[in-house]
Amino acid sequence: MTVTIEDLTYEGMGVAKVDGYPLFVDGALPGEKVVAHITKAEKKFAFARMTELLEASPDRVEPKAKAYAQTGIAPLQHLAYPAQLKFKQHQVETLFQKAKLDIEVKPTLGMDQPFGYRNKAQIPVRMVNGVLTTGFYKRRSHDLLPLEDFYIQDPEIDKAVLMVRDLLRKYQIPAYNEADNSGVIRHIVVRRGYFSHQLMIVLVTNTWAVDHLEDIVKELTEALPELASLMLNLNNRKTNVILGKKTRTLFGHDYLEDQLLGSTFRISPLSFYQVNPQQTEVLYQQAIDAADLKGNETVIDAYSGIGTISLSMAKHAKRVLGVEVVPEAVHDAKVNASLNSIKNAEFVVGKAEDVMTKWAEDGLHADVLMVDPPRKGLAPEFTAAVGKMLPDKVVYVSCNPATLARDIAALQEFGYTAKSNQPVDMFPQTTSIESVTVLTK
Repeated sequence: MTVTIEDLTYEGMGVAKVDGYPLFVDGALPGEKVVAHITKAEKKFAFARMTELLEASPDRVEPKAKAYAQTGIAPLQHLAYPAQLKFKQHQVETLFQKAKLDIEVKPTLGMDQPFGYRNKAQIPVRMVNGVLTTGFYKRRSHDLLPLEDFYIQDPEIDKAVLMVRDLLRKYQIPAYNEADNSGVIRHIVVRRGYFSHQLMIVLVTNTWAVDHLEDIVKELTEALPELASLMLNLNNRKTNVILGKKTRTLFGHDYLEDQLLGSTFRISPLSFYQVNPQQTEVLYQQAIDAADLKGNETVIDAYSGIGTISLSMAKHAKRVLGVEVVPEAVHDAKVNASLNSIKNAEFVVGKAEDVMTKWAEDGLHADVLMVDPPRKGLAPEFTAAVGKMLPDKVVYVSCNPATLARDIAALQEFGYTAKSNQPVDMFPQTTSIESVTVLTK
């Protein structure tokens, strides 16, 4: 049927209404008139694909490659970048309105070059037509689409992946087979320091026994002068989880180093580290500015990871206390504090809600509480712990505006309000949105 697109969903699908019935049209943009073929109809909505574009939006641009849409690597590549930034601002505004939150959403802070930004790749390796192949899965499937250029990834990472792939082919290392949990190489994981240019490669395998491993290590180290860390990670379980728990170092260190806001960080294979280093500096600077630190404050960083935000804030505060549930991350955070000669930051292992509750009972008061939770947002137990401690200010770094809106509404029960929200585009060409909100009593 012929329809006019009215809006975009948070997943980047065009929305049309047929007698009030929503139709989600893949690849269509607001203002466009399209012929849509319905692929799946539910009681309250339907999915469709665009078979003909009758009237194009002025914001439509030529996509870089069909594969980026097929795999979901760059679902917004057909939308001009200024319009992508407005889309992300609009998404936050809409969710705030639904939650009845009167909060100004500022224009999204974007990038000068919104591509080639990712500092980490996790590339599946499979046999395709009898040949070991690297690429990415088609959306909602486990069919591997061969890819050599990932567009949003650091081009040096793309080159490293191809070098590993060609060596695996040369030495006839069998790729992993999901069907029967056989084969050897499952994934190639590559990280590259944006400022340091150090390269880390992790070969994720189904077994420790890899034929010609010494030859592969020798050729990689000779070909890649930036290589600082080469590791073998064992994952022999039938699982969608990429990395296993056991890792061996084949060459160099078991970490790479990079810089962020003037501090040096060691990043191990299992560590969480933001994948867009340029925009991470923008995001964290927004958080530091929102905290408005004068130098005499006690700051709690409730999801402190390897200490990236904590150590950035420690330079502006009297004392920073970091809480993190992953012991390895806490170890890395302590190493990073020492590496940067920062003595006013402490890190403890534990669930943020449990540790916060104990600190509140012990009479600890926080001037600023920094939260940067996963997509699921703050647990109700954590929100309750905030209500016990009642820090003067909460700085919320969010990667999911839906849970952000829910959590702000919950924090209002303790007398907190927010005046504005600052979106930051950490993931150009995708629908993901990060933002900073400051809440005060």
